[in-house]
Amino acid sequence: MSTRLARIIAIDHLLRAGSCPSPDDLAARFEVSRRTIYDDRQFMVDRLGAPIIFDTERGGWTYSDPAYTLPALFVTEGELLAFFLSHAVADQYLGTPFERPLRMALTRLAQYLPDHVQVDLAAVARHYTVRAGAILRVNAQLLLDLERAIRERRQVRMRYYTAGRGQTSERTVNPYHFYNVRGDWYLVAFDQYRNAVRTFHLGRVESWQVLADTFEPDSDFCAADYLGTGFLTEVGPPVDVAVRFDAYQARWIRERCWHSSQTIEELPDGGLILRLRCGGLGEIKRWVMSYGSHAEVLAPTELRAAVAEEVGKMAETYLA
Repeated sequence: MSTRLARIIAIDHLLRAGSCPSPDDLAARFEVSRRTIYDDRQFMVDRLGAPIIFDTERGGWTYSDPAYTLPALFVTEGELLAFFLSHAVADQYLGTPFERPLRMALTRLAQYLPDHVQVDLAAVARHYTVRAGAILRVNAQLLLDLERAIRERRQVRMRYYTAGRGQTSERTVNPYHFYNVRGDWYLVAFDQYRNAVRTFHLGRVESWQVLADTFEPDSDFCAADYLGTGFLTEVGPPVDVAVRFDAYQARWIRERCWHSSQTIEELPDGGLILRLRCGGLGEIKRWVMSYGSHAEVLAPTELRAAVAEEVGKMAETYLA
């Protein structure tokens, strides 16, 4: 899917070159709707002062003033920097198969820029490092195929390894949505075997096939609502969670937004109580334990008990 920035730069290039593209030509070129193309044209006219007119003889758009160019501030160095950084992140997170097409896209975009907008990408590259961490690598073709399956509403058959059970099984799913957590990619899909919406880690998909069979998404499904019920990678029925952090750890906890439902109660000793309304207690348990003695689960009781049990097992291991 193209961005508005890329489309407008390309449209400007085509109009200045005298190509006289029609709205239908542009919609097909960028794989977007005619409505989107008309919105882009209106943005160019209203916000960028572009003198776009319709040439009835040639059946397409052109500039009434051939000397027109995009405003100098429209394509900023910051926008190009953001584009470059997206390439750097994608290269780290998605693997090397995406490096070549992303570099080609960056080069193609640069060709359309006004001469006065220049960025030394080699110099920029020396100033930034992106570390993905210990992630599961994802096959780039899998991401491309699943994106197409989501867009065309096609079912996908895949061989999937479930780490929790240590088992591999065949699944047929209706793919709904991608999301990324700390560099790892996940797919939200309706699992026909489970007859419910499930989350799949794309690094555990061993093989896949996009089927000819299509599906109609559940009209009640909302990706934001579904993901909002969980914590990081794990979803589940929402419950009230309360975790007390001591004064030392509270300095870092209050800096971040851990969940959209969170509230913070400041304590007299400098500590705080973080309250959440979400599911994914297994993920929360692992997160709380990463802070060691600086964090204490207050609620719910089953989460507090699970942490206590794990701490007891750790003590047995280290004191043996």
